[in-house]
Amino acid sequence: MPYKEREIEKKYFSIGEVATMFKVAPSLIRYWEGEFDIINPKKDKKGNRRFTKEDIEKIRYIYQLVKVKGFTLQGAQEVIKKEQNHVFDKAATIDKLHQIRKFLAEIRENIHVKSE
Repeated sequence: MPYKEREIEKKYFSIGEVATMFKVAPSLIRYWEGEFDIINPKKDKKGNRRFTKEDIEKIRYIYQLVKVKGFTLQGAQEVIKKEQNHVFDKAATIDKLHQIRKFLAEIRENIHVKSE
């Protein structure tokens, strides 16, 4: 069995990387940081924001509420306050399902390549 290198897993992401993940401007991420108390990225000595995967999951949930479901910022804040315990479980579950889907698609692609 050939040796397979493990992927390096990042712990911190810049605001530009996070903005690219969601296809939004970095200024929107900064704005949401001011509007939503749940977004608290660490800042380095220069003041650059460093987002963890947990921060990204919180942003993903806000993105779903505001951009996908069409909530106002105030409406999204109310939903988050009401469902704070369950909110991030749902976001984590959705993210895990996306990862599983991607993995299965890779398997399907490998099967098609090998059968040809």
